[in-house]
Amino acid sequence: MHRFLCLLLLAFSLGAQAQSTEQVMQEVEDDLTPGADIFSDFNEDLESAQVLEDERFYRYARFFSVNLGGGFTTFTGNRGTAYDDNHPTFHLSMNYFLDFQSAILMGLEYSKHTMILDTVVNGYKDQGPLGAVVTDFTRVFVGYKYYVDTTDLGTAITYSNPHIIGRLEYWYQTTKFIDRQGLPKDSGGGIGTGVGFGLDFPVEIKKSYIGIEALYHVVNFYDKFTQDFRQLPNNAASTYGYEDLTGNVMTLIISYNFTW
Repeated sequence: MHRFLCLLLLAFSLGAQAQSTEQVMQEVEDDLTPGADIFSDFNEDLESAQVLEDERFYRYARFFSVNLGGGFTTFTGNRGTAYDDNHPTFHLSMNYFLDFQSAILMGLEYSKHTMILDTVVNGYKDQGPLGAVVTDFTRVFVGYKYYVDTTDLGTAITYSNPHIIGRLEYWYQTTKFIDRQGLPKDSGGGIGTGVGFGLDFPVEIKKSYIGIEALYHVVNFYDKFTQDFRQLPNNAASTYGYEDLTGNVMTLIISYNFTW
């Protein structure tokens, strides 16, 4: 009797193993059949997750915003020493949101700065001291924003919407000699880049925000190596005069963002 039971159990075990092997071979054969999708389960999961993400984006995300604001522009190096900044800086930009964490931006900014020259300088030897020289900077830019994932951070950080900003810019400048009306304006442009950090504080979710952005700009100004404003040797006692106008830029912008 004992032997009979052992033989019966062995038969059932071999039968189950054969059935399992046959099932596995059938699945492999189905996957290797031309036209079969061996990633079907993976694709189904991926498509479901994408649908859920799209639904969440359409329900909760921002799609487009117009930003109006003002702030401050200042310079480093010799250009920073030469200029008195005439605040504010004016800002207009638009954002198009690709998803919860990325947006494309474009816009323009304008700022004005004054340089005082109480000495005869190299580029204008026959004019005497030039006095006030005003330079306007208008820059257009396109860029990208990346919103940091704050799902595991505190509520205050999440609601501030921290993001990293990168911009490609074109700076157009016009220099006017307001104390020497007979001198023509001097103008030119230069390519620049800007990188920085920003925050968006909601006033009304999905409708309006207060934005704060701080950026550091590196710009190839057309007159960065100019010798026109270099002080002449016989005026060495003067306070002003600049060997060149090298230097980079820092901006801080506060804006009100209308969002749809």
